[in-house]
Amino acid sequence: MAHTLPAELEGRARATLAQLRAGLRDHQRVVYASSLGAEAMVLTDLIWSHLPEIDIVTIDTGRLPDETLALLDRVERHYGRRMRVVYPEATALERLTATHGVNGFYGSLEARLACCQIRKVEPFRRAIAGYGAWVTGLRRTQSAARAQAQPSEWDAAHGLVKLSPLLDWSDDDIWSYIRALGLPYNQLHDRGFASIGCAPCTRAVEKGADSRSGRWWWENPDSRECGLHPRAAPATARLA
Repeated sequence: MAHTLPAELEGRARATLAQLRAGLRDHQRVVYASSLGAEAMVLTDLIWSHLPEIDIVTIDTGRLPDETLALLDRVERHYGRRMRVVYPEATALERLTATHGVNGFYGSLEARLACCQIRKVEPFRRAIAGYGAWVTGLRRTQSAARAQAQPSEWDAAHGLVKLSPLLDWSDDDIWSYIRALGLPYNQLHDRGFASIGCAPCTRAVEKGADSRSGRWWWENPDSRECGLHPRAAPATARLA
């Protein structure tokens, strides 16, 4: 572990690596599905620096902010490696926009979930096919639903184990790691964007607010997931 990390943070990083090594031992083929968010910068560094046996994949939904695409380029240059990028199926996108329109996801929860299904969930399923486990950057402080997550749990929806080795990292831990090692990160974070997804569905949040409150803000809080992670309970959209 890099000597530039504070002792407590180095301990957290070592514990995270131990969890990832256990995942490799138990499941052989492991993939990290990178969101390119702040947590992703920590996991990418740990994996590409120490556990290159873990594959990394990210999804370009076709609606990502320019800043996110620029970050992907900077990350690849920083490590001298290419990240696998998976895209939605073009014919499915054509059917989606023909049915709901280009920005139809604002109209109802059902339309938004249909958009997430085609732009993110279906490409994700292709990306993880053949793996025994996938890694997430979930943290307990991100939302009430994510506070219930476990470090290792069976993902019945996708048929493999889900590993969440950053669950107990705080915001300060994440940013201390990024700054201590001089890692690239999405410049939108400097403008108040705590959690960054597709451009039309992401906005800045007030300091101290739930980091997920800037995602799909026109819906009820318990519906603000894309489908990769289960929601706490069915929710009805609340339009702005």
